[in-house]
Amino acid sequence: MSDAPATRPHLSPAFAAEPIAHRGLHGPERPENSLAAFAAALAAGYGIELDVQPSADGKAMVFHDATLDRMTAAQGSVRARTAAELQRMRLAGTAECIPTLGAVLTAIDGAVPLLIELKDQTGNPGGDDGTLERATAAALAGHAGPVAVMSFNPAMIARMAALAPDVPRGLVTWAWDDVQATDLPDATLARLREIADFDRVGACFVSHQHSDLARPQVAALKSRGVPVLCWTIRSAQEAQAARRIADQITFEGFLPPVHR
Repeated sequence: MSDAPATRPHLSPAFAAEPIAHRGLHGPERPENSLAAFAAALAAGYGIELDVQPSADGKAMVFHDATLDRMTAAQGSVRARTAAELQRMRLAGTAECIPTLGAVLTAIDGAVPLLIELKDQTGNPGGDDGTLERATAAALAGHAGPVAVMSFNPAMIARMAALAPDVPRGLVTWAWDDVQATDLPDATLARLREIADFDRVGACFVSHQHSDLARPQVAALKSRGVPVLCWTIRSAQEAQAARRIADQITFEGFLPPVHR
């Protein structure tokens, strides 16, 4: 008997309409994952990809790294700080600060699609204690715009299926062939490469590494009508190649055309 969730919501067609800005349309004075970067993406007509991590007091904070060092003047773990502390931290020496997911949802107000990656910093195939999933589900409650959640870790998406069954969910997938994967057991790596948990967690899309789009498992999902997004495209040439397979690109460092 299958343990797949009873519901599998569909990814909004809005995600295929326009390219998706990776961590917002960031640039000078518009750091990645900042309200300014998201406002710029919105103004240009792009969808938005962003990352979330939990604060010490259980809020979903929009930030990519596990530690603060690269993007702020502070050091140490993101999850060791409260939401209030994090919101006071300036990003990359600009006037921008770390926003909550709720603040981003309010600012965008459903105008463009939001692709939310839940960051798993544990390296544990079972994921963390569910704090981030609960915080994300709470922030998304009542949000009416096109939105989807995704993660490299299937366990986190399985939790999202239980907490927010109507929110479209997907898996971030890739070849699992570099140093970031070396701490995972071989059996886990094999399962991730095979995208074996797609049906179990009730996923409705994948966001796959653009240089690995020829993987047979991606073709198998596409043949079922599963939307295939890809990451991270950094040139028009990469975009052209990716679009032979992918339904949409996540991009940074150049400006792909929009169709609005």
